[in-house]
Amino acid sequence: MPGQVYQQMGIELLIDEVVKIDRTNKILYTRAGKEVSYEKLVLALGSKPYIPPIKGVELENVFTVPKDANYLAKMKEKLSSLNRVIVVGAGFIGVEVSEQLALEGKEVILVEIMPHILPKAFDADVAKFPAEELEKLGVKIMVNAKILEIRGNGKVETVIFENGEEVRADAVILATGYVPNTEIAIEAGFEVNRYRMIRVDSYMRTVTDPDVFAVGDCAQKIDFVTRRSVPVMLASTATTEARIAGANLYELSTVRTFLGTIAIFSTKVGTLAIGSAGLIEEEAKKNGFDVMVGYAEAIDKHPGTLPNAKKQIVKLIVAKECGTILGGEVVGGDSAGEIINFIGLAIQKRMTVSELYTMQIGTHPLLTAAPTVYPVIKAAENVIFSR
Repeated sequence: MPGQVYQQMGIELLIDEVVKIDRTNKILYTRAGKEVSYEKLVLALGSKPYIPPIKGVELENVFTVPKDANYLAKMKEKLSSLNRVIVVGAGFIGVEVSEQLALEGKEVILVEIMPHILPKAFDADVAKFPAEELEKLGVKIMVNAKILEIRGNGKVETVIFENGEEVRADAVILATGYVPNTEIAIEAGFEVNRYRMIRVDSYMRTVTDPDVFAVGDCAQKIDFVTRRSVPVMLASTATTEARIAGANLYELSTVRTFLGTIAIFSTKVGTLAIGSAGLIEEEAKKNGFDVMVGYAEAIDKHPGTLPNAKKQIVKLIVAKECGTILGGEVVGGDSAGEIINFIGLAIQKRMTVSELYTMQIGTHPLLTAAPTVYPVIKAAENVIFSR
């Protein structure tokens, strides 16, 4: 079916693996022995799981979370007969895996080396809410915890922590992030940054070769606010980059450029939707910004006695010198996903807290908080009147 769709669009689909890029002659060499010439080339090489240097990761029933449907199906089948699972890494993947395993009745222990879960996307005062949801599902959370070794006679039996604690386990899932799959690009001479991501400009052209573009997890990410390289890997960011690369492939467009990664995250834990965009408070301060914080709570329907109404929390991180929105965090019902997208746009347009405070909104009892307490506006108000 996908092949038919591509054919209708005039696209030739070749299922193969490129093993070498000849930039001088503009030829790709594939594992099946084919040679494919190109005028323009887009590298969308993706990423692969990062495997931390923990002794015992080669044991049976130690899993990663690759972007591979066959691997994941086999992992799910194997886990069906196992009960006690340790998930290493409490980023979005680790949290989502832990939630699903708990819903299947597994005994789950989620291990995070940082002081709280989701440490890159949420401050501690917001991260406590999804942590509570996980605990309601029966997930045990261990923070400030580092695993030194996985032990077992051929397969997982126990996990040894840095503090000497030994915990029994039937399986270990490494949700410890991803690294760009850029070996073939490095071999071809493409310049990469310290995260081994291919360096690109705002048109998504590689800095090494203007006829070669790179998008997605393999491409360099520059933070929109700090202007520093960051190892952010998101499908939503990748699709934006792909659209920009396509728009600039043969003729550059000055209005279709990638201005930097805002890192807009969202997920759902239990019945709780959460999202973040831009800098969290801790990261903003670490980067040297003098910030103010606005915090507001409201019910996401009005009146709050309506069925399925949930408390909604919005946290705004604002630059003190000029009032520009640097980041935001949202917790609440399903509308949190779209609220964080709106905050992401506010960051991209460099809106100020005063502009948020005076913005016009549409509300409805079944869809939003009451206009008198709309949490984004109230969080902005909180900043303005705390100056």
